[in-house]
Amino acid sequence: MSDAEMRRLGTRAGDTDGGIVVVGAGLAGLFTALKLAPLPVTVVSGAPFGEGGSSFWAQAGIAAAVGEGDSPEAHAADTVDAGAGIVEKSIAELMAREARARVEELLEYGVPFDRDLEGKLALGQEAAHTSRRILHVKGDTAGKAIMEALIDAVRKTPSITVMDGWNAGDLLLSDGRVAGIALHSADQDRPKRRILPARAVVLATGGAGQLYAVTTNPAPARGEGVAIAARAGAVIADAEFVQFHPTALDIGADPAPLATEALRGEGAHLIDKTGKRFMRGIHPDAELAPRDIVSRAVHRQVVSGAGAYLDLRPFADTLALRFPTVHASCLAAGIDPAVEPVPIAPAAHYHMGGVLTDADGRSSVDGLWACGEVASTGAHGANRLASNSLLEAVVFGARVAEDVSATMQNFRGDAGKAFDYDEPPAKDDTRRIRLLRQTMAAKAGVVRDEESLREALSVIAALEQSRPDRPLKNMLTTAKMITAAAFARHESRGAHFRSDYPEANPAMARRSFLTLDEADAIAREAIGADEARSGVVTALHA
Repeated sequence: MSDAEMRRLGTRAGDTDGGIVVVGAGLAGLFTALKLAPLPVTVVSGAPFGEGGSSFWAQAGIAAAVGEGDSPEAHAADTVDAGAGIVEKSIAELMAREARARVEELLEYGVPFDRDLEGKLALGQEAAHTSRRILHVKGDTAGKAIMEALIDAVRKTPSITVMDGWNAGDLLLSDGRVAGIALHSADQDRPKRRILPARAVVLATGGAGQLYAVTTNPAPARGEGVAIAARAGAVIADAEFVQFHPTALDIGADPAPLATEALRGEGAHLIDKTGKRFMRGIHPDAELAPRDIVSRAVHRQVVSGAGAYLDLRPFADTLALRFPTVHASCLAAGIDPAVEPVPIAPAAHYHMGGVLTDADGRSSVDGLWACGEVASTGAHGANRLASNSLLEAVVFGARVAEDVSATMQNFRGDAGKAFDYDEPPAKDDTRRIRLLRQTMAAKAGVVRDEESLREALSVIAALEQSRPDRPLKNMLTTAKMITAAAFARHESRGAHFRSDYPEANPAMARRSFLTLDEADAIAREAIGADEARSGVVTALHA
């Protein structure tokens, strides 16, 4: 969409009585929409309603200090410790304090959290938590159960309109404020573009794991929301911090099935191909060390040829009952976890970075809010504490809803008249997408250095020059934000590990903030004038 067309459509949209649009139908998006009731809300989803999204895939559960002897203060302290020095303490404390209320609301929606024999909520242990505070559903089906409960609630809420089959495009701005959003039909046989006016847009588009060749994230998690916000001028925070889950099943599947953290919390071991436990010599907490440390250890095992395996045999007799998702994934891959170790590898799992927001989910662009994984609240710092992601989604989804409601308190209309246009058929960017994902995994993955990041920026620049279609364009924008931020951080901190700067630099114990223009400047300086190096050009045209 040209700048002239953006201005024309932005003005046209601005003349219309736009309402509230929530982009994304995962946990953050649906919880926000429910909390906005009775205000009318349009929820936009690329996938059919009730399908797709990382929330469905969340196995471990939701962290909340609801057990005896635990406290929000202790939960916040664990969050700060895991975040490697750059967590916003006030945000972590706010999130931990509001956890109980949000859990009680999920219970009211019908989420069947596991209970013990006395009927009390059963609480599990996970890495870097000092108390048992993880609420599960049937061991490893929390995400699915929570989503099913919220989907049912949304279907019963007349103020919520679900518009599925549409992917988000660019924001429309009028006098620097959000006036609407461009949507693109997911049906490639009948491509359409729709301009949807809006006074308030909430991005809840999820993560960016699909930028990497090995990921636990489903296909829609390709960094769409970060790209949309960045092109509108929003500040992107902490983009360099991508968390790799250390125990994805290494079976060649895309996405890679996840072996939940809770397995190690309950006694599963990490072993090499000789059966030796390798984490005991790396960290005092062994398998329960912070995720970044475990991920790098597993990465070293895999690349060295020593092998990395998850040994589930200590509780083989109860695995199918306690962790049915993991058990089924193993059997589907032809692995019997009761008798043999499970091969694993690190996989892109969660993006700590995203659209910079305040405690109420407001971005730096007027009329734009964000919540869930697409947002960067400062709660996760450089390394997300296990099971804080679902908690963040509901805590800040509720806060976004409250803030939007206050802004729209006199609004009672609908989302305004939409304008539809025919679009040309989408290009087949499959080969270029594969190149980007392989490049990000190899050059901007678990371990990075200056040369690898420079090479990644060079590939991104070359792909940008190849006139990509909208999905790849979004992926490239977010990949550039991640890689440029990683190039600029000359240290190792949390999930960001630079082999050429292997230690943390106390002077850099701060969050990063970049606009797209600033990321472009970093990329130009890094790769010089000859952006499309000969090797990259060869790869593009092979």
